Amino acid sequence: MLGPNGAGKTSMLRLAGAVERPTRGTVRVLSQTLGETDLRVLREQIGFVTARLTEEFDELASAREVILTGALGVTLLWGRELAASSHERAHELMLRFGCTSFAERRFARCSQGERQRTLLARALMNRPRIVLLDEPTAGLDLPGREIFLHALGVLARDEPELATITVVHHVEDIPATTTHALLLREGRVVAAGPIEQSFSGETLSATFALPLDLHRNDSRYTATVAPEIS
Repeated sequence: MLGPNGAGKTSMLRLAGAVERPTRGTVRVLSQTLGETDLRVLREQIGFVTARLTEEFDELASAREVILTGALGVTLLWGRELAASSHERAHELMLRFGCTSFAERRFARCSQGERQRTLLARALMNRPRIVLLDEPTAGLDLPGREIFLHALGVLARDEPELATITVVHHVEDIPATTTHALLLREGRVVAAGPIEQSFSGETLSATFALPLDLHRNDSRYTATVAPEIS
């Protein structure tokens, strides 16, 4: 999902995450209609990765403990006992996303890239059917971005049936495994559908109201200002 600030990306993601209900119209998530289903049960099937969660964890919590909170859908463990299967799942996810080297470090002292991988692992603890990622590469340096995008590639490889929706601000941040695109401007859909059909220089230009050229190399994208306005 791509669009300028104020396009409606975060609102769309909060509806998809069953965090908010629409003021009008109908929203269906995982075949359930918001307003007609138990949102607590629905949210158990949805993983959410957002940097906004960072401040809600215990400042002394380790990265491992933050991941474990995903088993209960909370941000604080408060000394709760977890099943051995939860610890096994956490260890599996830490291995998958390269979190073992900082597992015992305080989450608050981890780099931003390490935090994002920790939050991704946390979101997967209960084996959700869909994972929503709200600008997961925002603020990361180049190595941090590429490591995180690699983690998403590992996720797509290991759990091909899992759906992910990623909000991005820059085309360079689009995961190589992306199959569909939704481009928004001022709350309206500019283009939507399979990425090969919906994502082009023309649709990108319309989305940002600026003539842009789109370049693709091995399923990754870059965008530049079109020569006519240089």
